[in-house]
Amino acid sequence: MRVELKYGCNPHQGNAAFESGETPPVRVRNGAPSMINMLDALNGWQLVAELGGVLDLPAAASFKHVSPAGVAVGVPLPKNLRRACEVGDRKLTPLATAYVRARGADPKCSFGDFVALSEPVDMATATYLRGVVSDGVVAPGFEPGAFETLAAKKGGSFVVLEIDPDYRPPPIESREVFGVTLVQHRNDRRVTFDDLDGIVCGELSDAARRDLVVGLVTLKYTQSNSVCYVAGGQTIGIGAGQQSRVDCTKLAGAKADVWHLGRSPMVLDLVFRRSVRRQDRINWRVRYIEGDLTATEEAAFAESLEQPVAALDDEARNAWIAGLTDVALVSDGFIPFRDNVDHAAKHGVRYIAQPGGSARDGEVEAACREYGIAMVHTGVRLFHH
Repeated sequence: MRVELKYGCNPHQGNAAFESGETPPVRVRNGAPSMINMLDALNGWQLVAELGGVLDLPAAASFKHVSPAGVAVGVPLPKNLRRACEVGDRKLTPLATAYVRARGADPKCSFGDFVALSEPVDMATATYLRGVVSDGVVAPGFEPGAFETLAAKKGGSFVVLEIDPDYRPPPIESREVFGVTLVQHRNDRRVTFDDLDGIVCGELSDAARRDLVVGLVTLKYTQSNSVCYVAGGQTIGIGAGQQSRVDCTKLAGAKADVWHLGRSPMVLDLVFRRSVRRQDRINWRVRYIEGDLTATEEAAFAESLEQPVAALDDEARNAWIAGLTDVALVSDGFIPFRDNVDHAAKHGVRYIAQPGGSARDGEVEAACREYGIAMVHTGVRLFHH
């Protein structure tokens, strides 16, 4: 069966479609998806289905350009994260909580995301989704009223995909690049807690084991090279698609710092004018943390506030970042040099999972012992392209 798409990777690429057997595993319930929408949806669904199954918790992913901007499971939100995500007193179901966490992991990158949910969409999740800038959602079903709420979003153009949770793809997959067909056995090697048995140094808490699993499943569906930081059942920084692993580590660490600073009173206590919209408030907080506003942006930021504020003080910033701890780091390939550990330690990392197998494993282990970081060798590389 052939289902036409809005267009390919770019609007000028026509004749776009997805093809499957007589009964496609995914059904377009609303809107007109593009090629990238479908790639995000199919990658995102695999991620949340696997993660939700391993942890027996609702899982959500916020995808952009075939990599997740954020991933989370339905762990209750503390007060400072409720404020940072601007959910107020809204009642959240576990599924809604998972998506609030996933989107709040990197709100700048989640703008205009494609959402993947491991469970049928309930009204709490649909209502929250209705109020954020997003392109579409994929889920295994919709509770009464949820589909109608989502179908009305974006003037009726919001993409709603329903996927068969029992569908299992064939073991061999192929793709065509430049007229050449490439074939491989699909990566159906599922992540389990047993992957954390190869402890090299230190000990793992139950929370660390959960967070390392979140990271492993996340990177299985993230464009390589990739590294992610995880805390409290959610990613807090993902560095994807970099040619150098230490660049992945630095990028993800910088995102983790922004996430953590977003929970600080210095940022949460900014008072915006009542006319400033929710998404703009979130964006301004991120820009304020990053601190590299242009002159035009500085003027617009000042206009959005009830009262002027000074730039974040470096001493206060560094003191708050130093309070970030018990962070888990996962690498999709082996860590080749200790510089990755040196940078990870600056962002509160206390647990690492990586395949192992580098010629410098001894140096990496020594660095972990120096910083008091527990490390696991999984023996499994998770490259994804």
